[in-house]
This record gives sequence, C-alpha cells and structure tokens, in this order.
Amino acid sequence: WSGFGKITFRTFFTNSIFITVTATFGTVVSSALVAYSLSRIKFRGSKFWFSCMLATMMLPGQVIMIPQYLIYHKLGLVPGYVPLILPYFCGQAFFIYQMMQFMKGIPRELDEAATIDGCSKYTIFSRIILPLLKSSIVTTVIIQFYWKWDDFLGPLLYLSKPQTYTVSIAIKQFADAASTTDFGAMFAMSTLSLIPVFLIFLFFNRYLVEGIGTSGLKG
Repeated sequence: WSGFGKITFRTFFTNSIFITVTATFGTVVSSALVAYSLSRIKFRGSKFWFSCMLATMMLPGQVIMIPQYLIYHKLGLVPGYVPLILPYFCGQAFFIYQMMQFMKGIPRELDEAATIDGCSKYTIFSRIILPLLKSSIVTTVIIQFYWKWDDFLGPLLYLSKPQTYTVSIAIKQFADAASTTDFGAMFAMSTLSLIPVFLIFLFFNRYLVEGIGTSGLKG
C-alpha cells in the first residue's frame, strides 16, 4: 500500500475512481441522449448519422489512437485527464445502439400522450423515457465502469506524472524486466483493485436482474 516514490496507493485509487466515475457518468448521459434522438425524434439526416455511429463501431482502437493523441497534444491537453474523460461525454456507439434497441420496446403512444399534454421533447425524455431505461442504464454502468477501471493503454498514453497514475499503471511499476519483480506487492494490490468492480456489480446486480425479469411484461 505504501506504493513508490512516496506516493501511496490511496492516490492511485483516487485517480482511478475519479476518471472511471466521471467517464461512466458521461457515457450514460450522452449515450442516452443520442439514443433518444436517433430512435424517437424524426429529423433530416437521422439515418445518415445513425450509419456514421455504426461505422465507428467497426474502427479498431489502434486506428484512431495516434490521430486522437495528436489532436489532444495540439490542444495542449497532454498530459492530463481530459483525453481520458472528454470522449465519453460525446456518446459511445456500443451503448447508444444498446439503448436504442431497448427504446424500441417502449410504446410510442407514451410519447404521443405526453405531447398532447404539452410536454416538450426534453420533458418526455427526462420523465418518461429515462426512468424506463433503468435496466439498460445499469447494464451500461456495470460494463463501462469495468472497461474504464481496467483500462491500461489510455493512462499509459496520456499520463506522465507518477502522482496522476491510475491503479493499473501503478501495479505495473512493481514489475521490472531489468531488475527484480515484487510479485507479492503486485498480487496484493491486484486483489485490492478488484474490490471496486466487485462492489459495483454487487450493488447494481439486483437492479439488473429486476430489469431483465420485468422486460417482457406488457401493459
């Protein structure tokens, strides 16, 4: 737990939690908004933007890694946390598509009835659609939290100062190919790093099960 360079793992855990929670929140909010607009609102070019969104799912991360890094570098955002968080506030194609499929099961009559009552598109989304997306949102939270918490390459690219390292990078510092590897410390901190993911799944699991169990009910 004492870490290295007078930096304890409390700092690394704090950094990881901040990045992961912020990115997960951004993913949920942005993906839900984009999914709602593409699936429930008719506007010119919606099919085109939907196709563009699907096309991004076919691009390997290695293809956009260097262009993204160059863009953030020219903007003066490297090193820093912004490149690890900002993209997740612009929607994630996988979760957008997932939420769109879930919204297809929500009757459009609810939107029409709310419109007759004078509700705006934002009100329909926040008061009708969003509460019904509970199971889809929980699924997004669990998967995105796990992916972001376990991310190694992103922090490796965009973080250079030891006090900004995440847990995944800090654990790697125990391994040294040119010297000795402290396997005891590595395994101990690896075990502790599993606790947040386990707690997230344990806390949200019942909501996920409830959503799956009631998704087939009608009326």
